[in-house]
Amino acid sequence: MIVTGVIELQTRGFGHVVDITSRVAHVVEESGLRDGLVTVFCPSATSAVTTIEFEDGAVRDFQRLFDEIAPPDRAYMHNRRWGDGNGHSHVRAALLGPSLTVPFVERRMTLGTWQQIVYVDFDNRPRDRRLVVHLIGEN
Repeated sequence: MIVTGVIELQTRGFGHVVDITSRVAHVVEESGLRDGLVTVFCPSATSAVTTIEFEDGAVRDFQRLFDEIAPPDRAYMHNRRWGDGNGHSHVRAALLGPSLTVPFVERRMTLGTWQQIVYVDFDNRPRDRRLVVHLIGEN
C-alpha cells in the first residue's frame, strides 16, 4: 500500500535547520501502515533533508561547515545568469540531496537515539515550503 502526506513549513532561509522528526512520525502513525519505508522529499532546488543530532552545537557546526564549503560571497555563475544571489543555496542543497528514506517497524521509525530528521532551507530569504511524505508499506 502507498500513502502520501505533506508537511508545510515556514522557514527563515539562510541555512535554517528545522527538526521535522515528530511531524514525519505523525504521518507514519496516521498512515495505517505497520511496517515499511517513509521517504521525505523536498521539491526545491535550494533546500535539503538529512539527519543530525538536533542540538544547538551540532546545528551551528553544520551551518558553519556550509559557510566554509560554499560561502555566499563567492562568485557563482548562477548569480551572474539570474541575478538572484542564491547560487550558494543551490550548491549546498545539491550536496545534501532532496530526500531521505527511513524504515519504520510497528508504526515507529527506526532512527537512532540521537538522530533526528531535519529540513535545511539554504535559500537567501524566508520561504513557505511544502514537503512530500511518501510511505510504502503494509498493514
